[in-house]
Amino acid sequence: MRLRLAIAAMLPLLSLAACGTSTGSQDAGPTRTVKHAMGETKVPMTPKRVVVLDSDKLDSMVSLGLAPVGAAQAEDNQTWPEYLGSALSGVKSVGTLTQPNLEAIAAIKPDLILGSKFRQASYYDKLSKIAPTVFTERVGITWKENFLLDAEALGKKDQAQQLLTAYETRAKQVGAKFSRLKVSVVRFRPTEIRIYGPDSFCGIVLGDAGIPRPEVQLLEGKDDRRFTKLSQENLADGDGDVLFYSAFGEEAAKSQAEVTAGPLWQNLKAVKAGRAYNVDDEIWMTGIGVTAAGKILDDLDKYLTPLV
Repeated sequence: MRLRLAIAAMLPLLSLAACGTSTGSQDAGPTRTVKHAMGETKVPMTPKRVVVLDSDKLDSMVSLGLAPVGAAQAEDNQTWPEYLGSALSGVKSVGTLTQPNLEAIAAIKPDLILGSKFRQASYYDKLSKIAPTVFTERVGITWKENFLLDAEALGKKDQAQQLLTAYETRAKQVGAKFSRLKVSVVRFRPTEIRIYGPDSFCGIVLGDAGIPRPEVQLLEGKDDRRFTKLSQENLADGDGDVLFYSAFGEEAAKSQAEVTAGPLWQNLKAVKAGRAYNVDDEIWMTGIGVTAAGKILDDLDKYLTPLV
């Protein structure tokens, strides 16, 4: 009788304890503490089921020989980046970068979520109740720091540092051959054209390679040195000894086709010299990781080597 009474007394306590335990804290395995943009989080030593909520983290995981179980996309029905190959073929969509689908994320039962304070700060508390969640601070300009933080959460920081060091060494080797060529970068968006400066992802790669830029594209004195708008009237600001250009999405591709067929574009010295090259937007603009950076170096080697 006493045993029955004791068990009966414990049941409410067990029930309350179960109700107060989030999915993210049920992992009984060993953990590590990771400091990040939202504080400190205990993460599994070797996460197995990772959800990523920004495009740079797709590159991070594949670069480290891993694949997430779920990922957010830039927009609905977008495909995974082709440059990352078949590694992402089994990844499930869990909403968009600005509106992650919490139900879809919970259904996957992740043991780690990687996101960005810049994009998903308002979702952090809810995400943390699903699984341990680690956020990087910003996107783009801090891509190297982000890679190392993501890798730390994944238990792969040493490998990530080796990959970064190898990339930076190669960047110097590639760029040393092209130090006399000023390289321009232009991107077509659905509603505007942009030139990309030194604080953009591709601009950082060019900087790592020591490749000079046209003076106007250094964006000196600008608060934001990632990019600036380019009108058709000042299209000449997009010129250089060599010009790389890309388009983001189908509508932008239509705009690109119209502008590049026009007289203002055709009059650019890089175009007249046959030194304007259409490159992959997923690599140059949205990849934002060590694998994408390596592929930008591939393009530089491919297109610039015949010019020197």
